[in-house]
Amino acid sequence: MPGSLSEVVGLLELEELEVGLYRGSQPEVSSMKRVFGGQVAAQALMAAQLTVPEDRSVHSLHIYFILGGDPSIPIVYDVEKIRDGGSFTTRRVAARQHGAIIFYMTASFQKQEDGWIHQDVMPEVPSPDDSRPLIELINTNGQEGIDIWEREWASFDLRYVGDNRTADDPQRDLVPVVQRMWFRTNGTLPESRIIHNAAFAYISDFSLLGASLIPHGVFIGTPDVQAASLDHVIWFHHPIQMDEWLLYDQTSPSASGARGLSTARVFAQDGTLVATVAQEGLIRPVRPRD
Repeated sequence: MPGSLSEVVGLLELEELEVGLYRGSQPEVSSMKRVFGGQVAAQALMAAQLTVPEDRSVHSLHIYFILGGDPSIPIVYDVEKIRDGGSFTTRRVAARQHGAIIFYMTASFQKQEDGWIHQDVMPEVPSPDDSRPLIELINTNGQEGIDIWEREWASFDLRYVGDNRTADDPQRDLVPVVQRMWFRTNGTLPESRIIHNAAFAYISDFSLLGASLIPHGVFIGTPDVQAASLDHVIWFHHPIQMDEWLLYDQTSPSASGARGLSTARVFAQDGTLVATVAQEGLIRPVRPRD
């Protein structure tokens, strides 16, 4: 994983090999055994955005993670032009390594249009300043754990809220699982819409699947669970500013068949609903051997 925001930005600077064909680099140092899914999503979105006119913004993307990526070699992104219409543009991206497709994404882009507007209301939560840095909650390995965290995730500032609803909140019976978190980049990004979109796609894969394990008292990083993202969807409602605070309001409506489904609303600090995210992933219980 990249150890700084500048390295994240560097990962988003793809090399163009041919028209519609790009190569994405890997972090210089990482302890991860496979490529972080958010990195592949971010690079694929960058590749798609590079083939779309500047007056069109991504409004949705649908992803399938097919194979775990090899962090020791670059990833090649092949962008297929599906449609260039009067208002909408559609792209399909295949990510390849070792001659195999490891990832598919379909993304849709739209010209700016006026229309009806409504949105959910942002929940009441503590401010980022009143929320605990995530590393304080998940670190169980002393300085070694802090060093690993800073090497892998120092490019993002993550503040944990959890479930801050009161005990008598009637929503507790209707929505039993809530996990909330503030996040932003740990520094200022270039003033580029496509970089902010890609940086959001990157971090959107960080904690979402873990929400589906909350009812079962299992942490996604433990040996008790084999976890992997299977598919991922983002709907972009308004422009995203990734170097300003965003609230990730995550829930999990269902888990079955060793899969967990999680959804999330993403709010800017002023209450604007900027995106909606959904993900299904593998949450297979790891049974001890006799």
